[in-house]
Amino acid sequence: MADVEFETIVSEEVKFGNNNFLEIARKKAISSDSENEFISISRGFMARNEEKRFRKSIAFPLDPAVISSVIAALQKVSEGLSEEPQATKKKSRDSEEESDEEAQDEETSEEDE
Repeated sequence: MADVEFETIVSEEVKFGNNNFLEIARKKAISSDSENEFISISRGFMARNEEKRFRKSIAFPLDPAVISSVIAALQKVSEGLSEEPQATKKKSRDSEEESDEEAQDEETSEEDE
């Protein structure tokens, strides 16, 4: 199997949270017998030594139809969001049900007193 080198052609960074970021990049995979360009979206964080660390990544082909579909899907699933970042995470249905059960338990214990 041939060694593959990766070259970043261009990248943009989207910062969020305290030390987190998304890197959206156009990259090139280069092997001894071929080259392949693709788009990658990587999630990472800044380490204490100010070095970028990457956690997860997804890549897709440099195909205008795929890129347009991804952009359209992102816009569709984010419809209705305000421009301002949300201060708190949205609770999941399970955590809401647990909170309701805890509140009911507290009401019951108060009635018993």
